[in-house]
Amino acid sequence: MILKSLSLVNYKNFDAQNFEFDSKINCFVGPNGIGKTNILDAIYHLSYGKSYFNPVASQNIKHDTDFFVVDGKYDKDDREEHIIVSLKRGQSKLIKRNGKTYERFSDHIGFIPLVIISPADRDLIVEGSDVRRKFMDSVISLNDRGYLNNLIGYNKVLSQRNALLKYFALNNTFDQDSLDVYNEQLISLGEPIYKKRMAFLKKFVPIFKKRYEVISNKNELVELTYKSDLNTNAFSALLDKNLKKDRTLQYSSVGIHKDDLQFEIEGFPIKKFGSQGQQKSFLVALKLAQFDFIKEENGIHPILLLDDVFDKLDEQRVAQIITLVDDENFGQLFISDTHAERTENAIKSVHQTYKMFQL
Repeated sequence: MILKSLSLVNYKNFDAQNFEFDSKINCFVGPNGIGKTNILDAIYHLSYGKSYFNPVASQNIKHDTDFFVVDGKYDKDDREEHIIVSLKRGQSKLIKRNGKTYERFSDHIGFIPLVIISPADRDLIVEGSDVRRKFMDSVISLNDRGYLNNLIGYNKVLSQRNALLKYFALNNTFDQDSLDVYNEQLISLGEPIYKKRMAFLKKFVPIFKKRYEVISNKNELVELTYKSDLNTNAFSALLDKNLKKDRTLQYSSVGIHKDDLQFEIEGFPIKKFGSQGQQKSFLVALKLAQFDFIKEENGIHPILLLDDVFDKLDEQRVAQIITLVDDENFGQLFISDTHAERTENAIKSVHQTYKMFQL
């Protein structure tokens, strides 16, 4: 999987920009605010149909313009693939593959596997459970279309059930038969999601621990634990038990939409007890494990984006990360950094071809 070229039109701070890439390592260097991260985000956009950093699609259009276009050409399985993502103000976003528009964005997910490591990943540690669920769901969905469809269906039914609970409260009424229709659908969709998450983490956690062990030079013990209401109760029993609470709150208080991942270092929450370097190492290990998992599941090397990843890491940990990508297990790599000399010195130790882009 190789991104050969990228063209941007009215994307964030770029009027029009074209790039031709090396098949192994590509580095974007320059001062803060110049657009290094925006280039990586454009590459992310081609894989996921959305920005990694700004969920409001229209805000990715350059100021005082009406549209953006992100255009990428790839080599995949010895054939060229041409992906275009475009958006015009007031209209729906379009994703095209080889000239044909996708009817559903979800059909594109997983076609161009990609992993990004960024300072924004800190949200996985400091923000709420929804961020960690999205991470877990995104990794599983890349290789499991059935899981993604179940997840879309579950969220739709959940919204409908919540609307019904609000209707009951507003109209001072209640209809168990109507609620049971949504309960049955939640259970039929939610239980397979729970089982897939359990199976995923059984494979993923050992990979993650191995990655962290290398980055930290075996100095710290980390743990990744799956927390779910379904760990100790059947979904149907949970819904019955919490009916009164749900009616009071007017939303569904239990289910797989409340699942979480618990991050620990030396037996304590890393959010409270991990240093900045330890937290960053934890996140890098998490994302490299994501890379390993995707590669193992579908046999393709994902594109890897490293956004300002060297910041707040000591030289030893930077060296460990560079060593990790210096083998045939990695494919194409994109790096952004403010220090050109630091970046070039680091990648010179890697015996691969590379290209520097000074912005």
